[in-house]
Amino acid sequence: MGHGHGHGHGHATAAAANRGRLSVVLALMLIVAVVQVIGAYGAGSLALLADAGHTVTDSFGVLLALIAVGFAARPASTVRTFGYQRAEVLAAAVNALILFGLCAFIAIEAVERLITPRPVAGEGMVLVAGFGLAMNIIAVFILRSGQKDSLNVRGAYLEVLSDALASVGVIVGGAVIWLTGWERADTLISLAIAAFIVPRAWSLLREAVHVLLEAAPRNVDLAEVRLHMLRQPGVLDVHDLHAWTITSGIPVMSAHVVVEEGRLADAGRMLDELHACLSGHFDVEHSTLQLEPAGHADHEGARHD
Repeated sequence: MGHGHGHGHGHATAAAANRGRLSVVLALMLIVAVVQVIGAYGAGSLALLADAGHTVTDSFGVLLALIAVGFAARPASTVRTFGYQRAEVLAAAVNALILFGLCAFIAIEAVERLITPRPVAGEGMVLVAGFGLAMNIIAVFILRSGQKDSLNVRGAYLEVLSDALASVGVIVGGAVIWLTGWERADTLISLAIAAFIVPRAWSLLREAVHVLLEAAPRNVDLAEVRLHMLRQPGVLDVHDLHAWTITSGIPVMSAHVVVEEGRLADAGRMLDELHACLSGHFDVEHSTLQLEPAGHADHEGARHD
């Protein structure tokens, strides 16, 4: 006896709630990128160019997030039953890969400059990086609240935060060149920026792959979920228990629940109790449960405990 207790798939994604913030941050970052590119060529600074490249990548990442939000809002269909909500996670993965490419470019260019130093204007670095830092700090505060709920907003937040810290490094490097004339400081700062970006890009990519592989949400312990369900009156066993994430803020779960014969007649109330358990204890608002009598699992073929 199969029972579905469904909830619609029309969830508003966490990133959609931050669309306005992402749009403001994108505008700020595009302004910063233009100023940094002009400043990098004017000052002859690889560190500024690296920071500019990082900002451009950040801008592209935020643009991807906004595009993904638009796709995620499109309605579900008989072909794409969850709509385009997974597009947000795909955008985050692409964003991480672009960051890796940027780091490789910085590293190659830095090695060339260590071999053949080039003149760098320290005062120009300080002025341009100072402007970028101010804009990045504003963007960090704009995204700070939304990054807790959305993988894509978190990606944009981490990129803006790392760019702000990179700007601090460029300011320090520019000050050293300005005061001492040691131009290799610019190259070393650019390498430090690349080293700072890599682990954050890896973290973002790892989270995106975790979702794409439909692994259980990191805050959901399936053993604990099973124990909670088994404590519900009339539940004899739980098998084929699965949990995964459609996109940021939308975990889903499915399971086969073996119940006492007498409770099958009141399936609706039992499903309500089970869904209340999953929602209340694990924040899983969408779950699909099949209630079945003892012995039914022997007729189900392939089974996952």
